[in-house]
Amino acid sequence: MFNPSRDEARRFLFDTWQKHHAGQPLTDLERIALAIELEHPEYQPMLADPDRYLDRDWRPEGGETNPFLHMMMHLSIEEQVSIDQPAGVRDLVDRLAARLGTRHDAQHAAMDGLAEMIWLAQRNGSMPDPNVYLNVLRRRIGEGEAFDLARPGDEP
Repeated sequence: MFNPSRDEARRFLFDTWQKHHAGQPLTDLERIALAIELEHPEYQPMLADPDRYLDRDWRPEGGETNPFLHMMMHLSIEEQVSIDQPAGVRDLVDRLAARLGTRHDAQHAAMDGLAEMIWLAQRNGSMPDPNVYLNVLRRRIGEGEAFDLARPGDEP
């Protein structure tokens, strides 16, 4: 979805939900988003009320989960898997789904990897390192970490 603003990303999810209920045709990306929305019945009342929820903030320090961020992370992971970027993510998510029992649970585990990668990049003031993400998935599968020999200091 390019680089949408917070409101644009939320409007995309709201519009997808509304188009579905109006019986309007969906784009390929909207069909993927709708599948994610349907897997999250707890968020559907929010999707049906854009006037109330477009500008709402969810504060993690208050123990709140941002439903829009959560669904967009699902969408990002689906896109990554579809194009296998970073390389190897498709196989790891597929294997994780087999281990955990559902693709949805595998995506939740992948979110942990994405979050760790982003957090480390922000903390270090660096670009996100896909090896962090992939290694979280490998650990969840039970493989331990693989070393990226392209990075100094990672040699076994």
